[in-house]
Amino acid sequence: MIAPETSSSAVEPSRQRVCIVGISGKLGQYLAAHALERGYEVVGVCRPQSVAKLEHFGDRITVIPGDTSDRTVIERAVAGCAAVLTVLAPWGVREYSSRTAQAVMDFAPTGARLIFSCGWHVRASAADHYSRRFLATVAVASWLAKAVRAVDIADQTRAAERIFASDTRWTLVRGSDLEEGESEGLPVWSSAVGSPILESNLTRRTDFALFMVEAITNDALIHQAPAIVGCRSESAVAHASSARAL
Repeated sequence: MIAPETSSSAVEPSRQRVCIVGISGKLGQYLAAHALERGYEVVGVCRPQSVAKLEHFGDRITVIPGDTSDRTVIERAVAGCAAVLTVLAPWGVREYSSRTAQAVMDFAPTGARLIFSCGWHVRASAADHYSRRFLATVAVASWLAKAVRAVDIADQTRAAERIFASDTRWTLVRGSDLEEGESEGLPVWSSAVGSPILESNLTRRTDFALFMVEAITNDALIHQAPAIVGCRSESAVAHASSARAL
């Protein structure tokens, strides 16, 4: 259902509202499905040309068409929300991720849980360690993507810096490589990239979304940037005794 311009921002007392910024992408649609399964009222933001991708949800969700970096769109979408789940997409070279993150933090209701997604390349602390190969791969990919003005990977890092400096109730979920497939369960996580638990570098996309939705009610993840990996991945199984789960 596309929201009318005059729609009310009131929330039913018995049902918490969750906003998904970037709902039309693969990760966004999994976020919507998991949120609906948990009884949340779901409102989502996506580009007008992507609204048709959400038709299978019918009237179970409310869609607000618009760029996720449009402050007016975000202000309207997050009104009355208990949580905002944001897919930080680094599209283009116009600070898409950082502008989106800033708008969410500026307009989300006081006390709302803000859950953001990004890749492992975002450094959260000095405890993060990256191999030379990984750093070289990110550097080359970043240069090529920006050269053709398609993606600005570094903008996710700029967005993360704004999030880390915020006094909102944020969590930044840092994901490994993603694959499709049925859920394997909640991913395990480490506070530091480079942990042996993360070596497999693979998570089911639906489980990445599951982790983000479950983080809404996990206050232990407030002001944390967990780096996740699939719970059945080889490295997670091998280091199960030291793995951290929700």
